[in-house]
Amino acid sequence: MSRETLEYHWGKHHRTYVENLNHQIVGTELDQMTLEDLILASYNRGNILPPFNNAAQIWNHEFFWESMKPGGGGKPSGYLLELIKRDFGNFEALVKELKSAASSQFGSGWAWLVYKANRLDVGNAVNPRLQEEDKKLVVVKSPNAVNPLVWDYSPLLTIDVWEHAYYIDFQNRRADYITIFMEKLVSWEVVSLRLELAKARASEREREEERRKREEEDGYSAGSEAVEMYLESETDESEPEAE
Repeated sequence: MSRETLEYHWGKHHRTYVENLNHQIVGTELDQMTLEDLILASYNRGNILPPFNNAAQIWNHEFFWESMKPGGGGKPSGYLLELIKRDFGNFEALVKELKSAASSQFGSGWAWLVYKANRLDVGNAVNPRLQEEDKKLVVVKSPNAVNPLVWDYSPLLTIDVWEHAYYIDFQNRRADYITIFMEKLVSWEVVSLRLELAKARASEREREEERRKREEEDGYSAGSEAVEMYLESETDESEPEAE
């Protein structure tokens, strides 16, 4: 990736997203939110509000820059490699799937490796406790500014396939840019760290859900006992006195 591309991509496009978002949210309740919360609020379950595109593009680009390092590429190791082998068969299969997602994204967008450990977001659904094998790595792609946070996935790696990410260096040869990214730029150390954080968040959420469930059950149990005591009291008072 050339210096010209970095100066143009980061110095113009990324900076413009920041400036535009600041203008959009100044003096509003959104101004006090974290960037992640702002993204979720403005995505609005698909009924996208005006700040979403700038907010998501800021997050996406920061994530993209941190996904790279000088002299990157190679293969991951440790637990990340174990999950890759479990969920994709082997590392080469993951690379092939990522390249396919990035190449086939029509128009502007992103390709992602994510950690999926979510439940159905349906109010009346009872979701069973996830088993460890249900928590998996998957490859997804998203159009324009959309990122996997809005699907409740934990992003681990992304490839920017907006044209401005590669046109100066590769013109319309998107596939060549994707290959260089995977072979020379990706930081698997960062991806491994993100995986550990994603697992920790998933575990913390499970503990919180278990805590809420116990509190609801305890509240229901206490309410039932109170009703029984009330009914027993009424019964006692209605019994005739013995002569």
